[in-house]
Amino acid sequence: MKFDNILSEINGFGKFQIRLILIQILSRITIPCHFLLNNFMAAVPTHRCDISTLDDGGIFRNLTLEQKLAVAIPAEQDGTLSSCQMFSQPQYQHLSGSNSSEETFTVQCQNGWLYDNSTFKSTLATEWDLVCSRKGMNKATATTFFIGVMFGAPLFGFLSDRFGRRPLLLVSYLSSMTFAVLSAFSTSYLMFVIMRFFTGMSLAGISIISIVLNVEWFGIKHRTFSGIIISLDWTLGNWILVGIAYCVNEWRMLILVVTSPLILALIAWRWLPESARWLVAKGKADAAYHYIMECAKMNNRAKCMATITPRTLLESAETETGDKKYTVVDLFRTPQIRKLAICSGIVWYGVAFTYYGISLNITGFGLNPYLTQFVFASIEMPMKIGVYFFLEQVGRRPGEMGTLLLTGLCLFINIFVAKDKWVIRTVVAVLGKALSEASFTIMFLFTTELYPTVVRQNGLGYTSFVARLGVSISPLIMLLEDVWHLLPSVIYCAVAVGSGLVASLLPETLNTRLPEFIKDIEKPRVKSTRRKEIQ
Repeated sequence: MKFDNILSEINGFGKFQIRLILIQILSRITIPCHFLLNNFMAAVPTHRCDISTLDDGGIFRNLTLEQKLAVAIPAEQDGTLSSCQMFSQPQYQHLSGSNSSEETFTVQCQNGWLYDNSTFKSTLATEWDLVCSRKGMNKATATTFFIGVMFGAPLFGFLSDRFGRRPLLLVSYLSSMTFAVLSAFSTSYLMFVIMRFFTGMSLAGISIISIVLNVEWFGIKHRTFSGIIISLDWTLGNWILVGIAYCVNEWRMLILVVTSPLILALIAWRWLPESARWLVAKGKADAAYHYIMECAKMNNRAKCMATITPRTLLESAETETGDKKYTVVDLFRTPQIRKLAICSGIVWYGVAFTYYGISLNITGFGLNPYLTQFVFASIEMPMKIGVYFFLEQVGRRPGEMGTLLLTGLCLFINIFVAKDKWVIRTVVAVLGKALSEASFTIMFLFTTELYPTVVRQNGLGYTSFVARLGVSISPLIMLLEDVWHLLPSVIYCAVAVGSGLVASLLPETLNTRLPEFIKDIEKPRVKSTRRKEIQ
């Protein structure tokens, strides 16, 4: 008897699975808070040079602030004051409006900057003056965090396939809390960057292990629902982030507050089950039987366990490898799984690259950053509901292709919309963001269904590594606007379209049994007859 058949007998969607989802919400809502934290923590408020060094004790001291700014700071083409430059000497001729032919010299800000604190009390930019020539260091804080996620994903994927989902989730909770708190109390930019790297590495474990644990406890009929429902944690976390960031405008306290739900997750961890599917695949029949019995009792299906014993579980596993330890290398050993790994890696890179290209540029659409973030989060809910019905009726592959290609179309349209038409830009951007989020949701579910149980966490860890490589590069792409202002948009558009085309090479997994071993990948997938039986 296959594990999916056992799961359908004890109810693949009952009180047991609902409890599993509710427990994991506590930890998963912190993921979007940290992943999108730079939108607020690293925000760059309006700033100008500190011109107090130009006070020569004479005329300058007696001028009004408006006059001081006129003679001390050059104006940009649009009439606003320069954020990064000042005159080396006061240009008093500007007060009379005379067009002096005298050559004027501008220099970089000589005595730091003054910031507008009306929206953000303090950010990374104001803490360490990460503006103007140092703005790349500000972008690098997001990149460093996602590099940490990039390395954490395969690490936790490998360890959870080796030692189990449940213990590694505990490690992720504890390490995420520790490094997040240390980053909030950083005394230097270098310390902060290092702590954010390890925070990202730790959060990667929560991100990839939790979704696999959920999917492995759901039956075939409700697997699509499990993938969609757990993705709603991201939307919920997005809303929570907006509310917290609006109330807490000091970056250190903001980190502590968005991390606090992990305390509750740590308490609730004791009620989390191990993946019985993983235990069966590892030959740990007694432990698997314990959790299956717990699931059956909670779902009022204990009578169905009469014919199921630890021995039948071992037989269902069809153990082909004994105690073999699987690694990421096994994803490239045989032809079909190698093709799967390469194609899914490319698609994941495109999904993450474009999603964060839109998500981390919320100030580029003309609206208040809090409002933009709220709109971006709100559009995800109806989109995910639509995705659920699409996936149930049409399938994963066309869904992934369609959302990525349409995301690329939205990015393409915005290339030709002028920046002063912020309403049109925002509407198109919100639609693109929703489609991009849909592609993310589909790909998470798709990936867990594509890889066999014995390397599922390795597969998700590998694809997450590739995805976070894309995310790490994504914020830095915005620096290319200094080369050509449309270049970032062109790159995001091209990557979205390219990865959408590659998605057409992936196999469909709608209504198929989850593969248990690598040999299941090398042969045609078996369609489930469960749906027909139910109907």
